[in-house]
Amino acid sequence: MLIANLSLDDIILDIYNAATEVEDVDFEQLQSDLYALHECPIDLNSATEADLAQLPFLTPRQIDDILLYVYRHPLDSLYELRLIPSLTDYEIRDLLPFVTLSAASSVTDNKLQAKEVFRGAKHELILRTDARNIEAYEGTDPVYLQTRYRFDYRRRVMFGLQLRRPAGGDARTLQYGGWLQLNDIGPFHTIVAGNFQASFGHGLVLAPVRHFGKIAYVNGVGLDRQGLRYYSSVDGAGLHGAGATYRHSFNAHTRLDISALYSLRRANDSTRHHLLGANLTLRHRRLQVELTAIENLWSDSVHPYQNAAYNAHYFRGHRQAVLGASARYHYGWGDAFAEVAVTQPSEVADARWGYGLLAGSRFYPTDGLTLTLLARHYSPWFDNALGYAFSETSRLGNESGGYLGFLLSRLRHWQLRGYADMFYFAGRKYGIRYAPSWGYDALLETTYSDSRGGLPYSLSLRARARRKGSLSTYSARLQGFVGGSGWSSRTTLEANLTSDSLATRQYGVTVYEDLMFDFSSLPLARPAPLSLRLRLQLFDARQWDNRIYCYENDVLYAFSIPAVYGVGGRAYLCLHWQVIPQLALYLRVSETLYTRRWAIDHDRPLSRTDIHLLLRAKF
Repeated sequence: MLIANLSLDDIILDIYNAATEVEDVDFEQLQSDLYALHECPIDLNSATEADLAQLPFLTPRQIDDILLYVYRHPLDSLYELRLIPSLTDYEIRDLLPFVTLSAASSVTDNKLQAKEVFRGAKHELILRTDARNIEAYEGTDPVYLQTRYRFDYRRRVMFGLQLRRPAGGDARTLQYGGWLQLNDIGPFHTIVAGNFQASFGHGLVLAPVRHFGKIAYVNGVGLDRQGLRYYSSVDGAGLHGAGATYRHSFNAHTRLDISALYSLRRANDSTRHHLLGANLTLRHRRLQVELTAIENLWSDSVHPYQNAAYNAHYFRGHRQAVLGASARYHYGWGDAFAEVAVTQPSEVADARWGYGLLAGSRFYPTDGLTLTLLARHYSPWFDNALGYAFSETSRLGNESGGYLGFLLSRLRHWQLRGYADMFYFAGRKYGIRYAPSWGYDALLETTYSDSRGGLPYSLSLRARARRKGSLSTYSARLQGFVGGSGWSSRTTLEANLTSDSLATRQYGVTVYEDLMFDFSSLPLARPAPLSLRLRLQLFDARQWDNRIYCYENDVLYAFSIPAVYGVGGRAYLCLHWQVIPQLALYLRVSETLYTRRWAIDHDRPLSRTDIHLLLRAKF
């Protein structure tokens, strides 16, 4: 029997626990994607690679194995997923909320008819208001307002609008955005307009907004491979314009995708950034080759904010071209991938072409074992603000390194994974006072899971050691979980220790308890399902370098990953009340209390209060 389905919140929490650079993960977009897929699940018998790539917990090998299995014999039951060797019970458990089955013969003409689109579409209206950090907005309005509308017809016609006013703002600070995505319209695989993002190759030229850190490269989890797609946030991180992908299939095994895009956004208050881009992707059986080119045009010369040693090679000028080529080949028991890119020189004396190279391979010696090797070299002049590939820092350039990762998942109750990464900076980097410099990053995590008497439980331990420049950081996380029918408990202990060249040692530690209660199955809750999530937390992290990021549940399509910093305690309560099938209410109240001595020493208020309220209507 398959393991019982998890809630969407639990699946998102598992993705967070698997990530290493959580501050770079756009959980708002992630939640929006997963909830939309839950409302309109993927039909496995007619799914494409692009469909399955929307699920961030599937690896490239698992996607290929699912498509190959279905191609040979369509699924009659979801239980057949257990026959695919690369899928474990836990991965199938995460997959179930987002997939469905239909008979192969039911797949018909994909032409759209206007009447059917509007008759069969799903509509969603969100109204949200927050009282954010009330103590910090003395004399101004602390209320954050947001409204959003979403139109979705079977994930083929999707449209959305958003409007929000930040806390402390007024009508002049209104932020708005919208997006449109059409899938499989005639010869076009994808058409996007408004807010969108683009992801091609392995990130040296164009990379998605969402990143999951180095652990993702152990097995490919979380690595976006989706080309053009909408971006539902209005935080300015995505592109703003239009793009389209034309697809031509030569036969069942060979296809060519041609993508073009244009974006216009503000680089700052006075400078506009125009972006022109194109991509060619050829897929033939197990081989995929891509060529990507972008042209950046600024209305005014761009330059770093300050003339510091670490940004001496950052791009300066009005115009920059970036060219890249990538390839991936899957050969049954492994896959190899590589990308090379070049950037046009800055408009300053002695500037040079920059280049970046990323190459690696994943091996699957046996079911349940994955080994990953990766090497990269980014020259000092390689600077591309829209790229985000494997790197120790968020900005590519002036870095070389090697990476080894592994995942062992076929033991009966145990899962073991980890990586070791060595890197070298030939020039100055932000936060490092000397050059050249080097560092390392190593992680090891083990998880034990079992279920006795119908009561599932798990225990995981993660240890990580990092050194960059003169700063060394050692951290650990111990987490235990136990769940029953309608309830679960998760206890977490995290700690870190930092040491610098002056032999100064500082620590950070936090412990918190999460309790979840689901009353939807109880007679007293009918016909209004109700769920509660409660967290109680204590923390002691007196220096900013010792801050600890902790994912927190929030209202729908929202996320909180506060950096726990200071000395004190924190608590929050989340409530989800499904008033009627078409209307739901979400409420979150959080309170942070600092010790009086720490607050006075750091000129901080003694407490912080946040209240989030959201209404969701579906029709």
